[in-house]
Amino acid sequence: MAAVAEPRETTSGTQSPAQNERGGRHRTYDGRHRTTESDGLSVWATAQSTGPVQRKGRYVAESVKHPARMLPAIAAHAIAHYTQPGDLVLDPMCGIGTTLVEAVHAGRDAFGVEYESRWSDIADANIKHAHTQGATGRAGVIRGDATQILSLVPAALTGQVALVVTSPPYGPTVHGLVQPGDDGVQKSDNTYNDGTDRGNLAYRDLTGLADGFAQILAGCATLLRPGGFVAVTARPWRKNGQLVDLPSAVIGAGMRAGLTPVDRCVALLAAVRDGGLVARPSFFQLQAVRKARTAGTPMHLIAHEDVLVFQKSETPDGGVVV
Repeated sequence: MAAVAEPRETTSGTQSPAQNERGGRHRTYDGRHRTTESDGLSVWATAQSTGPVQRKGRYVAESVKHPARMLPAIAAHAIAHYTQPGDLVLDPMCGIGTTLVEAVHAGRDAFGVEYESRWSDIADANIKHAHTQGATGRAGVIRGDATQILSLVPAALTGQVALVVTSPPYGPTVHGLVQPGDDGVQKSDNTYNDGTDRGNLAYRDLTGLADGFAQILAGCATLLRPGGFVAVTARPWRKNGQLVDLPSAVIGAGMRAGLTPVDRCVALLAAVRDGGLVARPSFFQLQAVRKARTAGTPMHLIAHEDVLVFQKSETPDGGVVV
C-alpha cells in the first residue's frame, strides 16, 4: 500500500505488465474529477479534490450517510479507461450508486444491485439527479442479494456487461462520520443497518467475506461479455492491531470466480502537489495512527487503494487477449 508518514511524501508510478502489452493510457476525465496524466503510469491521481468536493452538487445530500463511499473519481477513471460510450457497466454492491452516476455522466449505461433498501433508494435519487444535470446514459438499481445476482438480473443481460466496478465492504474502523460535541467526538452512520440484519457481507469475517465476494464475482463473470473487465478497489484494514489483507482475499476470490488477474493499479487517496503527496486521512485513521505511534508502533497513513483488475476469457479455451 502507498503510505505517508508525514503530510507530504514523494511517489512514483510503475507500469504493469498488462499495460505494457495493451500500450494502455488512463484517459483524462473532465470537470471535478480532472487529473494530471502521465503515459504508462498505473497510479491514478483520484484525490486531487476531497470526496465531499467531488460529490458536491453531483450527488444528493443523503449520500454522505453511507458508511463506505467510493470516491467518484475512482469510478470515473475506471469507466473512462476500460469502456467506450454506449457500453454497459455493472456494480453488484452499488451502495449510493457512485459507479452508476459516473457511468451515465460518461455516456454509458449501467445497473447495480444493492442489498439494503435505504441505499438503493438513495442510488435511485442520485441517478435521477444525474439526468437533471444532462447525463445521457441509462441506469437502474435492483434491490437484492448480489450473491444470487443471476436470479435477480434479466437473462437477456448475460454476456452484455463491459465492465464491473465495485468494492467489498471494509472493517468498521474505516466507516462513519464524526461530529464534535460537549461529550467529545460522536460517531454516526458507521453501520450498514441497525445490526439486526446480518445478511450484508460487512458482517462476515474475512473468510466469509471472500467466499461471498467470490459468489458475486462468479455471477458477474457470467454477465460479462468476452474480454470484459472487473475493477475492484480494496485496501487492508487493522483489526485489534493486526493487518487484514483484503486485496489478497479479493485476488483469490476473483480467480475462484474464473476471472484472470491482468492489472494491479493504485488509486490515490492523497492529492498530488508539486511532486509530493498530501494525505487526506479520515478522523479514524488519524486516531489509530497517533495511538499506534504513541505506543511505539511506526504505523503510517494509508495513501491509496489497490485497484485489482480482472478480465473474462475471450477464447473458448480460457485464454485471455489483452
